Amino acid sequence: MATKVAAKKKAVVAKVEDKATVLTDVKAYARRVWLAGLGVYAKAGAEGVDYFKELVKAGEGVEKQGKKLVNEQVDAANSQIETQIKTVKNSVSEVKGKVEVQFDKIEKAFDNRVASALNRLGIPSKQDVEALSAKLDELNALLERVARTQ
Repeated sequence: MATKVAAKKKAVVAKVEDKATVLTDVKAYARRVWLAGLGVYAKAGAEGVDYFKELVKAGEGVEKQGKKLVNEQVDAANSQIETQIKTVKNSVSEVKGKVEVQFDKIEKAFDNRVASALNRLGIPSKQDVEALSAKLDELNALLERVARTQ
C-alpha cells in the first residue's frame, strides 16, 4: 500500500509540475505578445511620421490624377457641346433662310392678289398713280411754256 501511495504522490507531483510548466509557458508567451505590442507601438511612433508623409504624398498624387482626368472629361464634354451648338445654329440658319424665302413668296403673292382685286374694283395701282403724276408734270411744264409764249 505504501507503494501505491507513493505512486499516486508521484503522479500528483508530475501533474502539478506539468501544469506549472504549461502555466510558465503561457506566461512566457503572453509576455512575448505584450512585448510585440510594445514594439509595434514604439515602431509606429518612430516610423509613423514618415509613413504618414508617404501616405500624404500618395494621396496628393491620386488627387492630381483625379483632377487631370476630370478636367479632360470636362473639356471633352465642352467640345461636344460646342459642336452641337454649332450644328444647331447652322440648322436654325438654314431653316430661317428657307422661312424667309417662303415668307417673301407669300408676301409677293398677297401683294399681287391685293393689286389684282384693287384693279378689278377700279382703284389705280401705285404704278398707275406714278405714271399719271408723271403725265401731269409734263402737262404742267407744257402749259407753262405755252403761257410764256403768249
